[in-house]
Amino acid sequence: MVWDRQTKMEYEWKPDEQGLQQILQLLKESQSPDTTIQRSVQQKLEQLNQYPDFNNYLIFVLTKLKSEDEPTRSLSGLILKNNVKAHFQNFPNGVTDFIKSECLNNIGDSSPLIRATVGILITTIASKGELQNWPDLLPKLCSLLDSEDYNTCEGAFGALQKICEDSAEILDSDVLDRPLNIMIPKFLQFFKHSSPKIRSHAVACVNQFIISRTQALMLHIDSFIENLFALAGDEEPEVRKNVCRALVMLLEVRMDRLLPHMHNIVEYMLQRTQDQDENVALEACEFWLTLAEQPICKDVLVRHLPKLIPVLVNGMKYSDIDIILLKGDVEEDETIPDSEQDIRPRFHRSRTVAQQHDEDGIEEEDDDDDEIDDDDTISDWNLRKCSAAALDVLANVYRDELLPHILPLLKELLFHHEWVVKESGILVLGAIAEGCMQGMIPYLPELIPHLIQCLSDKKALVRSITCWTLSRYAHWVVSQPPDTYLKPLMTELLKRILDSNKRVQEAACSAFATLEEEACTELVPYLAYILDTLVFAFSKYQHKNLLILYDAIGTLADSVGHHLNKPEYIQMLMPPLIQKWNMLKDEDKDLFPLLECLSSVATALQSGFLPYCEPVYQRCVNLVQKTLAQAMLNNAQPDQYEAPDKDFMIVALDLLSGLAEGLGGNIEQLVARSNILTLMYQCMQDKMPEVRQSSFALLGDLTKACFQHVKPCIADFMPILGTNLNPEFISVCNNATWAIGEISIQMGIEMQPYIPMVLHQLVEIINRPNTPKTLLENTAITIGRLGYVCPQEVAPMLQQFIRPWCTSLRNIRDNEEKDSAFRGICTMISVNPSGVIQDFIFFCDAVASWINPKDDLRDMFCKILHGFKNQVGDENWRRFSDQFPLPLKERLAAFYGV
Repeated sequence: MVWDRQTKMEYEWKPDEQGLQQILQLLKESQSPDTTIQRSVQQKLEQLNQYPDFNNYLIFVLTKLKSEDEPTRSLSGLILKNNVKAHFQNFPNGVTDFIKSECLNNIGDSSPLIRATVGILITTIASKGELQNWPDLLPKLCSLLDSEDYNTCEGAFGALQKICEDSAEILDSDVLDRPLNIMIPKFLQFFKHSSPKIRSHAVACVNQFIISRTQALMLHIDSFIENLFALAGDEEPEVRKNVCRALVMLLEVRMDRLLPHMHNIVEYMLQRTQDQDENVALEACEFWLTLAEQPICKDVLVRHLPKLIPVLVNGMKYSDIDIILLKGDVEEDETIPDSEQDIRPRFHRSRTVAQQHDEDGIEEEDDDDDEIDDDDTISDWNLRKCSAAALDVLANVYRDELLPHILPLLKELLFHHEWVVKESGILVLGAIAEGCMQGMIPYLPELIPHLIQCLSDKKALVRSITCWTLSRYAHWVVSQPPDTYLKPLMTELLKRILDSNKRVQEAACSAFATLEEEACTELVPYLAYILDTLVFAFSKYQHKNLLILYDAIGTLADSVGHHLNKPEYIQMLMPPLIQKWNMLKDEDKDLFPLLECLSSVATALQSGFLPYCEPVYQRCVNLVQKTLAQAMLNNAQPDQYEAPDKDFMIVALDLLSGLAEGLGGNIEQLVARSNILTLMYQCMQDKMPEVRQSSFALLGDLTKACFQHVKPCIADFMPILGTNLNPEFISVCNNATWAIGEISIQMGIEMQPYIPMVLHQLVEIINRPNTPKTLLENTAITIGRLGYVCPQEVAPMLQQFIRPWCTSLRNIRDNEEKDSAFRGICTMISVNPSGVIQDFIFFCDAVASWINPKDDLRDMFCKILHGFKNQVGDENWRRFSDQFPLPLKERLAAFYGV
């Protein structure tokens, strides 16, 4: 067939019949389910892109070839859209003009599918920066809205809606001479159009400009809101959905304008949350979530709670469709392998070094684990989840004031004979756990045993939600005598970990991990029994749940620590872990959770991990080396070599940290025989913050474990550490700070030349407002340690950091790090006593935070306190110490005699 490469583009372009047939043939083939045919079609399409007028054929089939069936014509348009995305800048001018004019002439095609395809094509061209080069597009589409012909009006609106979605920013900029000033008033006119489809387009178009507070819309905000209210009862679900969406966004942006109508809006949203159309109900339900985040929520909603709570609770039942999708009638599926798309991508949380606190446990941990996440195979977000999330947030707003509205409903639901109703009651109980915990306590002695019974319900969906709800009350369970609830709960949860239903296995494993975190060493007496179950699950689980099982084992190791280091436990746990480790290839992402798990296990087992450490260490070093090599190739020749997945390297570095922490000096031989320090030098300079973060954690751990191998590299490492003291990257900065502190302890006086590289940044960080607590604590410890080894260099700056230093360390537990930091501060005070004078009360408070300092440290404190007292004289000291809070005064008198 003859393709003319040099076709002169005339507006009256005519296809070559043979060429047309070839393209139609391709379009037909591409609808075949056979992947081999699909692949050959892809190749042919790529070849055809060599011909300048190939795209003319595609637009011709879409807009002119009415004899063909619609799916084929639409497909031709979608292939053209992909070409526009990929090669638009290479289209000859004539082709571009031909496509644009064809689009505008056919936006009113009688077929909805063809109209929609033309609209997609138009917005794709527009978002390729062509809004500027297609000046007649918006005026033309806007004028077509006034067409008498419904198809033309609907097609133009469809295209405008897509353009508003894709190009909202540029529409509201000076680049285009602010077309929205004309478009928005125009759209508002169509809110009252007779066609529901067009009303829906009109609202959807305006909705694109709410969140960005677009000026053109803000000018017409009152008429917009008025028009929305007029559509409140629209018979078209799509219109009601867009009205709800608009009101939800207006809550965030123009609360001032909604407030006068709030009572009516809430009443309206209550109706809509019960809409027959689930999509409308879901949009309306978002209203409660958004409102709960507004400060005025508490006052606005309080009178509506008696109506709202039953509506939300009712929305928490599984719908019939949900149950079919969830295979709710399939009770046993443990032998069915998982399909790969069921397995969500996991995100590895890189290692961050943090201090232990006295009031441990209720720290500002961002626990994302107890999200309401029980039925992940349904489209991820649905009315049930939204209702549960809204109830959760409202429980946090109203606390126990919510209970009078919930308890009567709960009584009915939890003991209901229909499983679907009972299941929703258990979900309700879990949703309110965080907000209403105090008020629920009197009912828990009766409820927890009931829930433990529900763990053996005959319906899998009841068993799985019960696991989640019980995990939300784990904190309370652990606070009671262990035999009362902890032991029965643990026994039943372990049975559920071996359930014959995969969803129940998953829920039980996650719940058990939460219980482990809460119970910590309370679990030690039951370790053999727990390990028995977890190890048996290895042989039973399909792919997806194995990944969650690794997490449960890692969390167990974190929770019981060295209690795991018993030969019989190691014998149970390690063989299955190592067997999985040997099965997995280096490219397999399942390595991530397994490496994380082994990292926790190695840290807990300490010397007990020795027999397994060599192959594990080697493989981690290889993973880092492979990733770095691949990254170098990709940097040199990006078109030849793919970028590596750096997560492999990050997780490997973190496991090496775990090994160093667990094995201590025993890792020395392995480090001596490998090039890990050279690799770390590269990792510490990686562009990706998480890689640097993990390499600094490893540097600190190796410094503690075998400094003789780190020392020769210090001159190279220190400048890099200095440049990473940038609080923009909190975790990188935190780990670099911690590593500097560990290095200084090992270096002693030899740290001197490096102080100027780091001290100024550290002092700046400790004085920054809004610095996270962990970073403040690590910074204070490192400044203290630097002052301990090089007091002459650091003490002159004492006055600049003493106050934040004292306040950030008063809350951490007595430990080695705190000890060395306080020795440092005492040494600096003896070198530069005037640096502490103004803030002495803060120093007194920090000293009083020690429960039992070592004797020589206590002597240092005594010396400074008495020295100060003697210097100012008794009278002044009495006046000074009168400002102390009473507990501080008593403590200093009792411990230090001042």
